[in-house]
Amino acid sequence: MDAVKKKMSTVTRAYLDQKLALAKRCSREATLAGAKAAAVATVASAVPTLASVRMLPWAKANINPTGQALIICTAAGMAYFVAADKKILSLARRHSFENAPEHLKNTSFQGTGRPHPAFFRP
Repeated sequence: MDAVKKKMSTVTRAYLDQKLALAKRCSREATLAGAKAAAVATVASAVPTLASVRMLPWAKANINPTGQALIICTAAGMAYFVAADKKILSLARRHSFENAPEHLKNTSFQGTGRPHPAFFRP
């Protein structure tokens, strides 16, 4: 049992506190990015929804206030989660790249001698 304990690496409290602070900052940034996207999506979906209900006879007859709210809230909710998820993934990618060994940080492919098209560049 003691041999197993000796092989395990110890993690300091400062290291765990640093990781916790980084996670809190990342989640705060993702929440803010999601809220911004939700606000934009709310306006972007509310204006045409409310205008169409006022102007188009079909929409006036078939989309009640609950349906209007559902359209607007669905767009806002989707925008929130998509933007927050993208932010979390980009921050995770950046932090994993910062902690990677030097030999793994060079992501360019040097085999062909041709430059990559713009959409393939890292």
